[in-house]
Amino acid sequence: MRIQLISVGRRMPGWVEQGYAEYARRLPPECALQLQEVEPARRVKNGSVARYKAEEAERILKAVPKGAAVIALDGGGQPWSTERLAQALEGWLADGRDRALLVGGPDGLDQRCLARAEQSWSLSRLTFPHPLVRVILAEQLYRAWSLMHGHPYHRGD
Repeated sequence: MRIQLISVGRRMPGWVEQGYAEYARRLPPECALQLQEVEPARRVKNGSVARYKAEEAERILKAVPKGAAVIALDGGGQPWSTERLAQALEGWLADGRDRALLVGGPDGLDQRCLARAEQSWSLSRLTFPHPLVRVILAEQLYRAWSLMHGHPYHRGD
C-alpha cells in the first residue's frame, strides 16, 4: 500500500521540506508516503476564492491514483486521535488499497474534492498553515505506525 499525499503548493520553505522528508523516510515500504505537489491557483487582486478552489480541485482530482481510497483533510472533517489513526492505518494495510490524502491550498478544498472523498479527517480545531500540514501528516503517520508496532517513539497514554 502506498499513501499519496496530494497537496497544493510548490517551493516550500526548507524547514517544511526537511520535516516532511524526515518522517516520510522513517515509514517502511509497506506504507510508503509519497508527496504529489499540485500547482496552486494564481491569486490576483479581486479574484474569486470559488474559482481558485475549483481550479485547484481539478488538479488535485487529476492527481488521485486510480483505485485509491480518498481522504480529505478538512476543518469540518472527523477529528482523529493518534490511536484512531493507528487503527485506520492497520485497516488500510490489511485491505491493501492505496490511499490519497488531499490537502487544499490557503482557501481549503473545493466541494468536488470533499464529495470524492470516502472520509474527511480534521487534524485539529486549530487552523494550520497548509505547508505545516505536510509535516504534521507525515509525523502522525509515522507515530501511528510506531504505535502499531510497539515502537518507543509513541509514548502517549
